Amino acid sequence: MAVDAAAHGTASRGGSASGTAARRGGAGATLLRLLNSGWFRPVLFLVVLTVLWDLSVRIFAIPPYLIPKPGDVALALAADWDQLLAASVPTTLATLGGFALSVLFGIPIAMLIAGSKTVESYVYPLLVFSQSIPKVAIAPLFVVWFGFGLLPKVISAFLLAFFPIVVSAVQGFKSVDGDMMDLAKSMKATRLQTFRMVSLPHALPAIFAGLKVSITLAVVGAVVGEFVGANSGIGFVLQRSIGNFELPLMFAALVVLALIGVVLFWVIDVIERLAIPWHASQRHNYIPTS
Repeated sequence: MAVDAAAHGTASRGGSASGTAARRGGAGATLLRLLNSGWFRPVLFLVVLTVLWDLSVRIFAIPPYLIPKPGDVALALAADWDQLLAASVPTTLATLGGFALSVLFGIPIAMLIAGSKTVESYVYPLLVFSQSIPKVAIAPLFVVWFGFGLLPKVISAFLLAFFPIVVSAVQGFKSVDGDMMDLAKSMKATRLQTFRMVSLPHALPAIFAGLKVSITLAVVGAVVGEFVGANSGIGFVLQRSIGNFELPLMFAALVVLALIGVVLFWVIDVIERLAIPWHASQRHNYIPTS
């Protein structure tokens, strides 16, 4: 009986030890998955930057009219959330409008440039020249021509978002494998079939890279248009808060503006994953090599 009781106790201790080890292993695996998740690392980095920001303000005794504390920004964000949310609507609409126009005009122009040396020699230098003109300098003209409505902001966003799409799309269409084009011709494929089955799929990775750059620049363009002339939008809130030295509100508006850019970038990234799941950059544990 004593031997049986001792054996039972040993088995119980062994079972509890193995259960504890299994729980620890499960917790470790969960923590590892959390550390390797796509959202945890940027959030952790943002938290570290916020802590460094707060410590810098406190250690160097930076006055609040120069750089506010993160806590003050959070309070302003909570207090004026309704105002900032309402102001984000026209900014987002102008961003999406300018981005849509840049896609609508940029990709066809890129196809013409990539398909014709003559078009490239005439159009490409003009596009590069147009990008050297500061958009802030010509944005007041849009207010004079089109008033204080949404259209000047859309045009400003379009001008900033247009060029990256053209450049990336031209690069994508020009890098199509010549052997694939010859194969399509040998199979008697029409120009439309060749474009749909060869040229466009091959150029999509480069196009999406340009779209990601373009959508963030469109946000900047919309705010530039609101700086020049507007009575609503995040740019208007920024301009008013700077004039009144409301630094916490200004930083809160910048946070909302950054969130708009991040969300729109994420939407483009999701569309890219759905459109080109076969591309190497969309595979798990992909490590680019030279």
